[in-house]
Formats: sequence, structure tokens, C-alpha cells
Amino acid sequence: MIELAAAILCLMGCLVMLISTLGLFRFPDIYTRIHATGVAPSLGLLLLLLAAFLFFPGWWMFGYLVVMITINFLTSPLAAHLIARAAYQSGLPLCEGSKCDEGIRGEQSLPNDADS
Repeated sequence: MIELAAAILCLMGCLVMLISTLGLFRFPDIYTRIHATGVAPSLGLLLLLLAAFLFFPGWWMFGYLVVMITINFLTSPLAAHLIARAAYQSGLPLCEGSKCDEGIRGEQSLPNDADS
């Protein structure tokens, strides 16, 4: 029964990573692609590590799991943010469907409801 739960978690983790990979090819600009490659793989890795913990129970695996999840959740969003910031500062344009650019200094990108 535990092997079945581990297999389901492993399958779900692989599915989340596959969807993230599809998002990498489908999203229009670098900023949305960074979201697909920075957020979803963290969830996929979490599911895969939980599957590994179910398949190999023990304190050593629990310690390994805690260290890997901590490192992943600290470094992955930070790296995605730094890549997006470097892309924005180098002048890479947003996609055509973007409504506002919140990084423009001196201009307010709030809806017009604030005027009334």
C-alpha cells in the first residue's frame, strides 16, 4: 500500500514537471516563462521527495528530505527573481498582452478607478 502511495506521488511530481516544461514552450515572454520554471518544479520536486521518503522510510531520509526541501524553496524563487530582474534591467520587452508595467519608475500603473 505504501508503494502505491509512493508511485502516485512520483507520478504526480512528474506530471507537474511535465506541465511546467510545456509552460516553458507555451508562454509568450521571458517573465511568464520564469514563473513556469521557478514555481512549478518546486512543487514537483516536493512530491518526488515525499515519494522517496515513503519508499525509503527512516530518519536519515527525513533529514535528507528536510535539507533538500529547504534548499529548494530558498534558492529556486530567489534565482527566478534574479533572472527576471536581470532580464527587465537589460530591456527585454513584455509580451503584447501585458496591461501595465509596474517596473516603470515615475509612472503609476493603477487602474483609472483611483481618479474618481
